[in-house]
Amino acid sequence: MPTTTIEEYRRYRVRIPALAGLAALLAWARPAGVRAQPAEAGEVMDIIRIGSRPSTKGPAEWFTGTVRIDPLLDAPSPARVNGASVTFEPGARTAWHTHPLGQTLIVVSGAGRAQRWGGPIEEIRPGDVVWIPPGEKHWHGASPTTAMTHIAIQEKRDGKAVDWLEHVTAEQYEGR
Repeated sequence: MPTTTIEEYRRYRVRIPALAGLAALLAWARPAGVRAQPAEAGEVMDIIRIGSRPSTKGPAEWFTGTVRIDPLLDAPSPARVNGASVTFEPGARTAWHTHPLGQTLIVVSGAGRAQRWGGPIEEIRPGDVVWIPPGEKHWHGASPTTAMTHIAIQEKRDGKAVDWLEHVTAEQYEGR
C-alpha cells in the first residue's frame, strides 16, 4: 500500500466517499507499524448510543444563521480528540476562528464553503476532506442556497480546541 507524506496530503485535495474518508483519515493518522497502546486496568470500550446526547443550536456568538451541532466524541484524558456533526442551513457559517492543533472537516452532505484568511473561498462537497493547519484563521459553512453537514474533528491543547474571533461579514461570505 503506497504511503502519503504530510506534505503530499496537504498539497492535494482528497475526494473520497464520506465514510471511507473517515476510515482513511483515521488509518492515515497513525503511522504504519505503530500500535495503539493497551487499555489501562479498569478501562473499557465505551459505546455512545445515537440519540443519547441532545442536539444543540450553534450559539450566535460563534455562528451566523441556523446551525445544529450533534456531539459525536469527546475522548477522555489523556486523549485530546473531540468531534461533532455540524449542520448549516443555507447561508449559515462559523465566525472566523483558529484551532491550536488544527482541524479536519469531512463533508457528509450538501454544498458548503470554506476560506482561510487571505485565501479564496473554496467550494466543498460530500466526500471532501479539509485539513486546516494549527493556528490558521478560517471559517466554513453552507452555500447560499444549499444546507451542508460536515463532521468536525479537532484536538484540545490545555483543554481548548478552538479560539473564536470576529464574525464573517456578508461581503466576506459573498467574496466581495
